[in-house]
Amino acid sequence: MPPSNWRDEPAAGAAAREALLIRLRERIVAFAASQTGRENAEDLAQEVLVLLDEKYPHVTALDELVPLSLKIVRFKLAGWRRKAHRRGEFSSVPVDELPLADGAESPLDAAARREMLDRLRRALAGLGARCRELFRLKLEGRTFAEIQAHFGAATLNTVYTWDFRCRKELLHRMGGKWEAEP
Repeated sequence: MPPSNWRDEPAAGAAAREALLIRLRERIVAFAASQTGRENAEDLAQEVLVLLDEKYPHVTALDELVPLSLKIVRFKLAGWRRKAHRRGEFSSVPVDELPLADGAESPLDAAARREMLDRLRRALAGLGARCRELFRLKLEGRTFAEIQAHFGAATLNTVYTWDFRCRKELLHRMGGKWEAEP
């Protein structure tokens, strides 16, 4: 006589089936918890039990169910790890551990900025009056045509030439580099 399906058993077999599922669930959770955390193990055990109920209702013996369920758990764990890796969950940092950005400039950046401004001021002070005025107008956002009108230059190319020469002179006075040597 073929083994009876536990779904077809009367109420007396329901208690035996319940005890079998509880023992099986404990083993699944223990195995999954050894591979992942307890919270994930509970979810995996639930998924495995649902899969066993839907796809393997004909397997009823505990000695057949345990290896089958552990095999399913291994596949589910591999899928869970792939998904977690793809989402970056292994390398994520909890939000509570992240420092909050204050938006202020770091002391190192502030010092570098002050030094750069000091170098720039010294270099600008050594330039001629026309170059200083040209840079002032450019910093105000004036166009080259407006600067031409301001200086009364004959052509726009003259202003371009002055700009090139002034920038070249400024770079020379700053030591040949915009950034200071460390």
